[in-house]
Amino acid sequence: MMTRLPRLIADLPAFQTVAVRSVRHWNEHLFSFAVERPASFRFRSGEFVMIGLPGSGEPPARPVMRAYSIASPAWSDELEFLSIKVADGPLTARLQTIRAGDQLYLGRKPTGTLVADALLGGRRLFLFSTGTGLAPFLSIARDPEIYVRFEQVVVVHSVRRVGDLAFHREQTALWADDPLVGDEAVYRFHYVPTVTREPFHTTGRIGALLESGALFPLGLEGPRRLDPATDRAMLCGSTAMIRDTAAMLEAAGFAEGSNATPGSYVIERAFVD
Repeated sequence: MMTRLPRLIADLPAFQTVAVRSVRHWNEHLFSFAVERPASFRFRSGEFVMIGLPGSGEPPARPVMRAYSIASPAWSDELEFLSIKVADGPLTARLQTIRAGDQLYLGRKPTGTLVADALLGGRRLFLFSTGTGLAPFLSIARDPEIYVRFEQVVVVHSVRRVGDLAFHREQTALWADDPLVGDEAVYRFHYVPTVTREPFHTTGRIGALLESGALFPLGLEGPRRLDPATDRAMLCGSTAMIRDTAAMLEAAGFAEGSNATPGSYVIERAFVD
């Protein structure tokens, strides 16, 4: 049955309603969903936006909102998101039950620092993620402009279990079906999944694999280490991964960037505790 939202938007001009187009459950604690994209909605690959549902109570309370990175490319006619399932979460406990045709609240103003504008030019772009931190990099990896700015794009996705590797097939296929970057990605996109708690062809945390050189796939041009002169990095995921990887980057001579002052690496501070 289609769920329609109460008409609160007149009192909340920062939000609009959108219809759910599809939902994909990856496992018992991970799902993704896509919503229609309003004609006026513009965003840069890597940005996030607020998503929500009405609060409980009578009359309906203000919506329960949460920031979600946009996983779809900036040219897509829909907006896709990747989310964990939290049984008692104020939003995700209900969000995980949505179906095609249901409605959600969508913020009107996307924002964020995981954007190409916050980085200096370079040759290789490394996108380090854990869990649902992969989401903004799914958008960036399908942005034609990123292949103009960088010669190589490397997505590193660290998860606990093999079943947590969302979008594994699409990335393993090097986005071959993508209408805009498929030809470029075959030669210039590199996907490095790693699992920490189950057997897999690559196991271990990002920091350890950086130190060993295992995160530099065959076919990737350049040294088997990060070079601040030519490499750029984005970090999104667990607080521990971001803290440890950022420390490694800083020690190697990388400098954090922002929209105002581009640098050699960036993190999304809105998601960091």
